[in-house]
Amino acid sequence: MDPELSSAMRLLGPLEGRIMRLVWAGRLAEPFTVRDVHLRLRDLAYTTVMTTVARLADKGLLSADEASHGRAYRYRLALPPAQFLRRSSEEQVDDLVARFGDVALAAFAGRLNTLTPAQRRRLGRVGKP
Repeated sequence: MDPELSSAMRLLGPLEGRIMRLVWAGRLAEPFTVRDVHLRLRDLAYTTVMTTVARLADKGLLSADEASHGRAYRYRLALPPAQFLRRSSEEQVDDLVARFGDVALAAFAGRLNTLTPAQRRRLGRVGKP
């Protein structure tokens, strides 16, 4: 499994992960409905799939288009795994700095001083938007 996809999956709950694996792997044609997802995950109740898809949209992983004429919402991928990891990492760092202030920043700085040249090169590539 792609390392970014593997890392992204660890940040999701089990049901969210099952759905996002389908989306990230391109196994759901976009736009898709809750029904389309449910057809792939028949072991889950329709309402469970509906709630989980709505939560993924609330979290910004999926975008929802309100359908016309009373039809079901249609969903699309909003964040690929790499962007999801970047956003999640930034949120975690912000939380750590808010909670621990300069101590957290000093810990990050100390960690940077221990990186190998190969890790520094990878970090330089990851840090570019």
